[in-house]
Amino acid sequence: MTTIHITGTGSYLPEYVLTNAEIIKGLDTTEEWIVKRTGVKERRRAAPDVLTSDLGLQASLRALEAAGKSPREVDLIIFATITPDTHCPAAANWLQAKLDAPQAVTFDLTAACSGFIFALHAAEMYLRAGFCRNVLVVAGEIMTRVVDWSDRSSCILWGDGAGAVVLERDVPGPEIKSTFIHTDGANGANLLMPGGGSKTTPISHESVAQGLHYLKMIEANQAFRVAVNHFAESCQEVMDYNGITINDVDLIVPHQANLRMLQALAKKLDAPMDKVYVTVHKYGNISSATVPIALDEAVRTGTIKAGHRIILTAFGGGLTWGSSLVEWR
Repeated sequence: MTTIHITGTGSYLPEYVLTNAEIIKGLDTTEEWIVKRTGVKERRRAAPDVLTSDLGLQASLRALEAAGKSPREVDLIIFATITPDTHCPAAANWLQAKLDAPQAVTFDLTAACSGFIFALHAAEMYLRAGFCRNVLVVAGEIMTRVVDWSDRSSCILWGDGAGAVVLERDVPGPEIKSTFIHTDGANGANLLMPGGGSKTTPISHESVAQGLHYLKMIEANQAFRVAVNHFAESCQEVMDYNGITINDVDLIVPHQANLRMLQALAKKLDAPMDKVYVTVHKYGNISSATVPIALDEAVRTGTIKAGHRIILTAFGGGLTWGSSLVEWR
């Protein structure tokens, strides 16, 4: 049977650190309120001339270096994002050109904050089908350009960055045992960015004045409860499928929505918080990119060691959610 392995990880975060002290200027809030509500103390913001594919490029080069591969050896590039450089061409196409990887097939995948897990699943399927020998999976976002900086309930959360992994089949290395993904379109309007799609085009003075090009969060409290439930259910699903319990899991690398959500996830799984890898305090919510960024950081700091079982899990707008179990070798 074909086995799928992670042979390299990489991530990239813009240099500029956007602190709570800077965000609260003009907002009716305090640094203490932001930290208490979200756990976010700072986040990164891309420079005005930097694009999502630029962030993805740096993360990809680091992942490829870790995998011992050159861009000319990549067969397939899947780019998960909700903030592409342009709607056409895809961010993956811009990235392909910047990598100088003309032989690679490229496309974008949109699944909001669950984008990386969905892209991981898609990459697995292409590899198992024999379509390619390796896949570069990238997730990158510039969220700071799609938030309303006057909306304190939302703007405090988001940051910019990118993460990437290289997947190969039937080689030594950390093995992806299984991945499960889910969607619920009937309840997907709680996180919405209507501007730019056919729902709100062409761009007009009216659509801009109405703030339709900003990311909107609706019924946040209800979304919180739904997210925690789906987070926990997807973790349990992947554990049940592989015949293990939370005691057999060494680390959970979740989407970094906010700290309270991660604490609620740990409680629901009956897991100690030191089993949950947390980066939200320093990077904020980077949508699809949070999981691969956290994974790369955990690998490079030695938090993940040989023999560890890792659960990657995410929940996002759409609604979308999923989990993957990786055995590190």
